[in-house]
Parts: sequence; structure tokens; C-alpha cells
Amino acid sequence: MWQLQLLFLLLANLSLHPAAAITGGKWDLLQSSIGISAMHMQLLNNNRVIMFDRTDFGMSNISLPNNKCRIDLNDTALQIDCTAHSVEYDIKKNVVRPLMVLTDTWCSSGAVMPDGRLVQTGGDNDGDFAVRTFRPCNNDTCDWEEIKYGLIKRRWYATNHILPDGRQIIIGGDGQFNYEFYPKTGGTQSYNLPFLEQTFNEHRNENNLYPFVFLNVDGNLFIFANNKSILFDYAKNVVVRTYPDIPGGDPRNYPSTGSAILLPLKNLQDDKTEAQVLVCGGAPKDGFRSAKKGNFLQALDTCGRIKITDQTPQWVMEKMPMPRVIGDMLLLPNANVLIINGCSKGTAGWELGREPALSPVLYKPDGAVGSRFETQNPSSIPRMYHSTAVLLSDGRVLVGGSNPHKSYNFTGVLFPTELSLQSFSPAYLDPGSANLRPTIVSPATQTKIEYGQQIAIRFTVPGRVNTDLVRVTMVAPAFNTHSFSMSQRLLVLGSGNATKVDGWNYEIRVTTPGSGNLAPSGFYMLFVVHQDIPSEAIWVQIQ
Repeated sequence: MWQLQLLFLLLANLSLHPAAAITGGKWDLLQSSIGISAMHMQLLNNNRVIMFDRTDFGMSNISLPNNKCRIDLNDTALQIDCTAHSVEYDIKKNVVRPLMVLTDTWCSSGAVMPDGRLVQTGGDNDGDFAVRTFRPCNNDTCDWEEIKYGLIKRRWYATNHILPDGRQIIIGGDGQFNYEFYPKTGGTQSYNLPFLEQTFNEHRNENNLYPFVFLNVDGNLFIFANNKSILFDYAKNVVVRTYPDIPGGDPRNYPSTGSAILLPLKNLQDDKTEAQVLVCGGAPKDGFRSAKKGNFLQALDTCGRIKITDQTPQWVMEKMPMPRVIGDMLLLPNANVLIINGCSKGTAGWELGREPALSPVLYKPDGAVGSRFETQNPSSIPRMYHSTAVLLSDGRVLVGGSNPHKSYNFTGVLFPTELSLQSFSPAYLDPGSANLRPTIVSPATQTKIEYGQQIAIRFTVPGRVNTDLVRVTMVAPAFNTHSFSMSQRLLVLGSGNATKVDGWNYEIRVTTPGSGNLAPSGFYMLFVVHQDIPSEAIWVQIQ
């Protein structure tokens, strides 16, 4: 039955908005099953992706190696579990390796530290106070390390962000109107954040979980919860500015679950670099409660965009080609935004989504209002609640997950648990653009760079080069879960001054960001983009 519904949905995606023509992109099935449902996803600087779901599901479809088993006498599903609930995906080899998590990671959060370690925090049940670290390696020996009581407060549905000083800030979570830092330096305490209580809904439908958090260019944090936002000085525990409510009054955070993104940062050498935030989709005001009663309301089809660095900032509203809830927003290396995954009706939660949003949408921030959206080719696999997506260093988008049930359900449900892994290749990877695609010659990958440093990047292009249409972008890999990519960031380092060196070799000189407020220290993917066509990235570490 669901296959027939899917056919109708595919046809509907092609005809929803005739003016929004299908423009491109290609889907590939990488793995029919990775053994787990990829609820959380993080790309590391060795081009491997860490994925995990939750430990209290029961048995997954991939065994732990060497007869390992996790013993948890408090687990309500399975007290002795010899299957994995986390895997490492090797992009180049297209293989997965099972990893062992000891405590429940469900609905947790995380960020990558400046040295490349993934530090991941919180979860449910026995994992709500846990801190887990994963240090990338290339010899298949690395695995999760855990501190069961590494947090001050229980963190479930919280948001993490990497800070200029190398710490993570961990904000909010279910019933938590506060924040804390990790690692713990200079004190082991949490700090009250009344804004989170002000955006709380008393009917246990908070709509302020997984708050959208972005590091502003002045070093303060932009925090959006429910339909409100502030600029917050976390060092002094002071609200610097209160922004206007997003028009319409509809909530945008979990469980209403829209998505948000900090748009590409440009003109980094100016005295005042501009920063803008885009918030898209979600469920309407009563969407969660209505879905619980079996009435699945249409998702929001609006986006709000605001210049958070303006003296008098105002939201500018735009309309997407289609409604979307529980979708993901990713920064692409050419500074466009991809909106992917989710559904058109309902909300986040068990069995509360309907009508998969199969077609990704491209958003071009530099386009004119009214012409910024382009609908892309649809997938054939619904990616509902608990789906994920991350940008890879080769320019593809890795897509996985979808588990809108309390356990692994593969039959007898409208949208079965999805263990497959796909890639979406944006139109810039079309073979017809190969003659425009740059290849970076130098510096080598894993190069260390400093703040405010001028660097020369050499590259080749098979075809004719337009030296005025070359730019360099630097992208921070994000921790993706529940429709939000934490610590996601793209910086445009420079453009338009490429010169020919010899033969097929060209060079462009750029200046790296001037401070950790612009680019927190750590690993970034560096791309050369020619006529909107990106190279494969090299990894750089700014410190």
C-alpha cells in the first residue's frame, strides 16, 4: 500500500508548483542497510561519518565485533545486547564498521572539538548525563569512550555549539532552562537562561527544544526558540538584544520542527561583517496536538530571513515551493542552501508525519526575493522523523535514517524503519560540468592555517577558466540530528582574483578569517568554486 502512496507522492512532487521547475540533482543508493537507523550524523576530518541511533531499541541489524555485548540491566528493551547502535561509515570504501556505545544516545547533541574529536553529550535514560568522545583514526581501532556523569544537568533535546575558546556550550533540553560548558574549566556549574522558560509551552508541547544556536560575528550567540530570538552574551550571562518575533506566530523548534541556518559569511575583512539567519518550515501552532488526535495539518511553507547584525533587524518572509516539516538545511560549497528530507503534513513524534517531502529544494541566498528557490529531483525513499543529512568533502550530501516508531518496525507501518544510506549529488556534480570543475593542487589536505593569514591556493581546471568567477569557501562540518545542523558554518574567503600560473595551473590568494568569532578553531573543508562548480575539498585546521 505504501508503495502505491509513494508513486502518487512522486507524481505530486512533480506537479505541486508548476512554476518551480525540477532543475536537477541525482540520487544514488549507497547501502541498502547499514544495520542502524542514522538518527545522528557527523562527518570527521578523515572523511568518515559517525552515525548512531539509540540503545533501547532492541537488537539492530549489525552485530558488535569480537563477541562484544552491552549489558544494561536497566534497559527496558534488551538487557544484554550484542548488536551495534553506532557505526562508522568510510566514504571512499563505502563500508560501515560497528561501534559500541554503552549509554542511551537517543535525541542527543554534539560538536567537533578543535583537535578533531567528536564530543557528544546527553541522551535519554542512562545516557542523559553522559559525555561520549570519538577520536578519528584510520586503522579501524578507534571507538567510543564514555564518561557516564560528565554533565551537570540532564541533557535531552539540547543544542551544542563550538565556541571561539574551543569549548562547547550545551543549551537547554527537556525541562532545562539553562546551559553549561564542556570541557569543565574554571567551575562545574550550569547557568540559568530565562529565555528558554519564556519560550516554554505549558502543555508539555514545548516547541523550544533543540533551540537554533549560531555564533554571531561579534562573539555572542544568536538563540532562536519557539518563535522568538535573542542575542546572548554567554560569558556575562546577559541578553544583549531581543529580536522581533518571526511573523505568523508559529513555532519553529522541536516538536514543531522547522530548520534554521546561518547564511554564508562574506566580506570577512570588513570592519562589520554581516550575518543573516534563515528559518524555514515547521508545523503550525496547533500542529503537534492536532497530529496526536489524528488530524495532520499542512506544514508551514514559509521561511523567515533576518540580518542579525543590523541595528534595526526585521524578518523578511519568503515562500518555499512546498510545505515542509522535519526537514534539514545544509550549506553547499558554492554558498547555496539545500533543504532536504521531511514531510508535508504533521509534525515530529511517533507516527505523526504524513506525505513525505521527496523533492529537495535549492535556496540561492544571493538571488532576488521570489526567485531564490529551485525544486530538485525527488528521491524514492521517504525520510521522515529521525532522518539526517550531512555535506561530504566531495560535494555530495549523505542522507540516512527515518524511524518514526518506538522500535525497529520494518512491516505493518505506514513508513517502515529505514536502514539505507543514500547520496544526493547536486546539479554542480553533473558530468556535463566536469570541464569547469577545479582540482586543488596545493596546499595539501590536513594543512594547518592561522587567523588572518594570506594563503595561495593552486588549482587546475580542465576547460577554460573565468578568473573573475573563482572563489574559495571554507565549511565547518556539522552535527546533524532532528532537523538541525549544530555548528554548521560557511565562510567565503575570497573571490575574483585568480591568476594563471602556467599550463593548466591557476592560483588564487585569500586571507583566512581574522578571529575565532568568525571561525572557531578546528577542522574545515576548503573548496575552490569555479562558475558555481566546486572542487573536492581539502581539510584545513585553523588554530
